[in-house]
Amino acid sequence: MTTYNLKRKFSDMPIKWMLTLWASFLIFVLFIAYNVVQYVFVENWMINQEKKQVEQKMSDVLNGILEREAGFTQDELPKIRSYLDKQNQNNQMIRIIDQHGNKIIAVSQGIPEEWVNPIQRTKTEITITEESGHALLVMRSPITIHVFNGTIEIIKNIDAFKKMTDALLRVFILSGIGIVILSGLAGGLLARQLLRPLQSMANTMRNVESKGLQERMIVPDKEDEITALMRIFNKMMDQVELSFHRQSQFVEDASHELRTPIAIMDGHMSLLLQWGKDDPKILEESLNISYYELTRLKSLVQDLLTLTGMEKASDEPIEATLQADLRILQIISQLEQLHPQFTFETAFSGFKNREVLIAEGHLEQLMLILLDNAVKYSTAGSPISVTGSIHGDHAVFVVKDCGIGIPESDLPHIMDRFYRVEKTRNRKLGGTGLGLAIAKRLVDRYNGSITFQSKEGIGTTVTILFASRLHTNN
Repeated sequence: MTTYNLKRKFSDMPIKWMLTLWASFLIFVLFIAYNVVQYVFVENWMINQEKKQVEQKMSDVLNGILEREAGFTQDELPKIRSYLDKQNQNNQMIRIIDQHGNKIIAVSQGIPEEWVNPIQRTKTEITITEESGHALLVMRSPITIHVFNGTIEIIKNIDAFKKMTDALLRVFILSGIGIVILSGLAGGLLARQLLRPLQSMANTMRNVESKGLQERMIVPDKEDEITALMRIFNKMMDQVELSFHRQSQFVEDASHELRTPIAIMDGHMSLLLQWGKDDPKILEESLNISYYELTRLKSLVQDLLTLTGMEKASDEPIEATLQADLRILQIISQLEQLHPQFTFETAFSGFKNREVLIAEGHLEQLMLILLDNAVKYSTAGSPISVTGSIHGDHAVFVVKDCGIGIPESDLPHIMDRFYRVEKTRNRKLGGTGLGLAIAKRLVDRYNGSITFQSKEGIGTTVTILFASRLHTNN
């Protein structure tokens, strides 16, 4: 239970402190690992150096005695002692013992003989031991001259070496404690620096809640991952604000558009219920107006449903229309029967065995929207031109009328939902104000483009571009 509670407390800890602790822990572990490796390496290197010096001293002593062919008699012992005194050095003892472990000669500078008991050996050995609180390096090597079999011992005091390694260990420990403190401070500063943009983002979100969607983060003039995140956040907020604005505008416009026909029908129904149903003329007029408004309301609802469906993402593969020119000519033939007062001029080229990357039903819907506007805003008898051609991998369609045109100030907004140019006049002409918005969504869905050119009193030209490809019989 205790372990679980600790884990729970750690997981609930603020990110700032988690980053600080993790950074401190990692720095501390790396520092300890580095110091341990360094300490072990230095200690081993120094011990090896001490061993090499003792081994060299043992080699010199053995070679010197063997060259003299000393027999270790009473007459020769003073000469051997004199030689060993010359070979000896501070904090070191050289001792020769016989095969029974009895001392023959011992010379010492600073090391009492009782620290190390004489031991006879038949093989060379080197060890580190501790006697009376002193660290000693002991090397023993057998020696045989004539009938003498014995052992030479070299005992060296390595207290200075031990003091140095102990001092080095203390330095590592103290520096480790210092590194823990510094790493904690550095981790805290690092966490604060890294989390500052996130804190700024959180503050911006709080400001959005209290002040509105216009709040943005201040992006520094540099290039890194955090700055990129801040730019993405601001871009996301731009899209959210735009979407919210459009949604609010949509609700407002839709409410207004729906309110008008409902109010008209309500007024006429009230009139008929009160006294108008007894007057055949008023009854017929009210029914005609109500039916017209109901038809317009039905069309508006249908357009709203179509537009909503267009705005939903679709994972369906893009369909294609083969020989789109023939389908457009069929649409124009139908319109000629409905609007005999208009002249439709057509010209298509290059569509044989070509596919236009838009579904046939959507191409028909798009053309009907544009041609309906051309008819609606043109005077009777004026020509309406529809042309199409293939340019490389693209199909280009142009619908041109000689109607009333669109003011230049209104051109950027004509594809907004419910936008109307000269609203009073356009309401008389009918329509819901959603046709061009639907056309724009259709074009965007198939990665096409649509542009408008218009002048008041001269007419409007609409140019549409879609991708095209050669039809293959697969």
